[in-house]
Amino acid sequence: ELSSDPHYVATHPDVDVLVELAGGTGPARDWVQAALAAGKHVVTANKALLAVHGEDLAATAANHGRQLAYEAAVAGSIPIIKTLREALAANRIDAVTGILNGTSNYILTRMRDAGLSFAEALAEAQQLGYAEADPSFDVDGIDAAHKLALLAANAFGMAVNFDAVHVEGLRDLQSADIAAAAELGYAVKLLAIARRQGDAVELRVHPTLVPARHSLAHVDGASNGVLVQGDACGNAFYSGAGAGAEPTASAVVADLIDLARLPVDNPVRGVPTLGTRVQGDAAVPAVLPIGEVVSAQLLRVVSDSGLCEASVVRILEKAGVPVQRRKWVHSDEAGAAPALAVLTAPVTDAVAAHAAQQLQQGTGAQVRRLRVLSEG
Repeated sequence: ELSSDPHYVATHPDVDVLVELAGGTGPARDWVQAALAAGKHVVTANKALLAVHGEDLAATAANHGRQLAYEAAVAGSIPIIKTLREALAANRIDAVTGILNGTSNYILTRMRDAGLSFAEALAEAQQLGYAEADPSFDVDGIDAAHKLALLAANAFGMAVNFDAVHVEGLRDLQSADIAAAAELGYAVKLLAIARRQGDAVELRVHPTLVPARHSLAHVDGASNGVLVQGDACGNAFYSGAGAGAEPTASAVVADLIDLARLPVDNPVRGVPTLGTRVQGDAAVPAVLPIGEVVSAQLLRVVSDSGLCEASVVRILEKAGVPVQRRKWVHSDEAGAAPALAVLTAPVTDAVAAHAAQQLQQGTGAQVRRLRVLSEG
């Protein structure tokens, strides 16, 4: 039977499971809510829906004794939700770091390998079908932030909190930034990072320098990769196809098989929808403001009128930013002045931003700033 009314399907007495692959946070929410309230299980690939309304939908599922399954919502064919909720359930998860958007990763790969500008790499991705006509969710980091909010909930026992994720995209990234990073031994990736920092948690998505030997640096093209760090398992790395029809179908059908395996008389498994929540007197971790996040920084300093290397170092160190490495890097563009690439010691983001501003004012140069992934 075919119908043009999703609500009719969601509440039909002969339907056991609603599979929602429409996307969005409007009508899709109503269909999923109605299906759960009507005693149906739901399988969805809708990360935006869950990042915004996941708490309410999970509560509805629990109240009606039904499952809300969403493996396809994060990292395509990589079973990362199942891994966090089940395979690594014995661990205290310390960090989840991932390349969660295939479109952005393809663009960055082409900018590195072919020296393309962001606009050129995006146009190529659109021509090949990797990017939508409106690529905003992908290249502005929103899609990765949706997924990170779900991973953090499962990893740390906190509520889904998409609004708390610090998000920066790729639009301002220059090919010279990527070239400078490569000369210092780094790849640039759009990383989604959820990491414990004392009693708080970092939630951030932004372009990041990744050491060339790191597993995430070798995730290229439209692939995804996720590194999970736990107290018992150590570092566990997962990679695979993060988007596309068949990888998504792989995860959707796996969820359907899980539901089909449930006992008829007790269709609620002991696996929580959004991970095991913090219990008892344990404090739910707060989200650390981006200004308090600590990381090393790459500052690329460019001036057509020339630069004094010693002055750059002096200004940075006076601002509380120790310099660990520095190197002059040259652009392939004709007539472009060489840039001074400075790798700093780990400092808070607020201090780094202030130092970059001081450096720009003190030298008249353009200062480009990128964060570096901690290997700790």
